[in-house]
Amino acid sequence: MEVIVAGKAGFCFGVKRAVEQVYEQIKEQKKIYTFGPIIHNEQVVADLAEKGVEVIETTEELKSLTEGTIIIRSHGVEKAIYDLIEQQGLECVDATCPFVKRIHKIVKQESEEGKQILIVGSPEHPEVEGIKGWCQSTPIVVETLQEAMELTLPLDKEVCIVSQTTFNYRKFQDIVEIIQKKGYNVNVANTICNATEERQTEARKIAKTVDAMIVIGGKHSSNTRKLYEICSNECQHTYYIQTLDDLHLELPKSVGLVGITAGASTPNNIIEEVQNYVRINF
Repeated sequence: MEVIVAGKAGFCFGVKRAVEQVYEQIKEQKKIYTFGPIIHNEQVVADLAEKGVEVIETTEELKSLTEGTIIIRSHGVEKAIYDLIEQQGLECVDATCPFVKRIHKIVKQESEEGKQILIVGSPEHPEVEGIKGWCQSTPIVVETLQEAMELTLPLDKEVCIVSQTTFNYRKFQDIVEIIQKKGYNVNVANTICNATEERQTEARKIAKTVDAMIVIGGKHSSNTRKLYEICSNECQHTYYIQTLDDLHLELPKSVGLVGITAGASTPNNIIEEVQNYVRINF
């Protein structure tokens, strides 16, 4: 069986940078905490836990700490978390993806100028939660075309639209078009990461040509779910797995070409394991 592995599969720049920062801090033999999982990959988080890195999820947990190093996850956090870390006298290592930090700066500046911030993304995703926390006024979050169509805003207020970095690029364009047609004074900042757009484009291209498609990534990974959605639309036999243990392929004998892609938080060793297994066993 022939296997095509996406060239853009696996760790993106921001994730690689964040993970490396945590392992660098481990070498310092300090007590280390990450505010939220450093990335959306259970295997990586488990390995860090074995090395003594603890995950804290709430401000209450943060308030209880009097010493240690807090590492800000790649998805970023709201400004209030930075302020609290400083108040507690804790060391802060900021592993926020630079592309996410750019969004924080945009929404802070634009909201200070009185513009309505509209975030295109998943409202419960930690990246979006973090972006909301840099707005000086209450932002609006839109995730679906239906929400965009039902949206009503004052016509006399300028709107600044940003996007979650891992949002589906085509869907973002469709949502922006719907909002623009309503006649609002819109300023659009395309903040979807280039790596995300390239990964989605490549995944779509591969899925169109193969008989089966395997998408690898954490179950909480937004960008992996979007890859699965894209591939499913192009290839009937699309499988979403976290590791090789989840791979239970029942492929028709006619299948001769399998494609593999992976989310931005998927380590290369997991991709290689799946690739080797498919090559050897099918």
